[in-house]
Amino acid sequence: MAETGYMVLVSLLCAILLGLPLGTLIYLTRAGGVIENRAVWSLANLYVTVVRSFPFLLFVVFIIPLTRLVFQTSYGTVAATFPLCFVAVAIYARLAEQILLEIPSGIVQAAQSMGAGVPQIVFRFLFVEARSGLVYALTSATISLVSYSTVLGVVGGGGIGDFALRYGYQSYNFGLMLLTIVLIVVCVQLIQTIGQRASVALDKR
Repeated sequence: MAETGYMVLVSLLCAILLGLPLGTLIYLTRAGGVIENRAVWSLANLYVTVVRSFPFLLFVVFIIPLTRLVFQTSYGTVAATFPLCFVAVAIYARLAEQILLEIPSGIVQAAQSMGAGVPQIVFRFLFVEARSGLVYALTSATISLVSYSTVLGVVGGGGIGDFALRYGYQSYNFGLMLLTIVLIVVCVQLIQTIGQRASVALDKR
């Protein structure tokens, strides 16, 4: 359980620190955006599209050379978290972009008419308006990361999914496997409930 928590928390931190800025950049540089830039938008959007389209297990295997270069190994919980971070950034970037696209264009136009710069538009208008949706999107991303983390046992990541497979399915202990699945479902429901309540609390519309 601790290994799963580590993998999810680290990748979630990457999603917030890198995914949110990346999604915001895609939103700002799109055609008709506040700082329209075709080249930047294309590169950022390509990263998100490619990583999200890659089957996760194949992606883990695909970047093993890079993982080994960075960590001197491709095995273990820390190394296994590396590809999960890439996916977390891509997932939350796309979700953040979609949330920002739902904001009425009039809000941005009003901010510009008041002479607000790009940082002010982002932090005082966009993020304030989108905070409820961003929290809900982060909840969805967290649930996806929990699911992805369950397959990282193939590279020694451990975690609750690896435990269910190794000591449940492979040992023919189907009762233990079922118990582990129930535990995962309970954790996901708890995350969903907390995220939904936080999102509602932040919704001031």
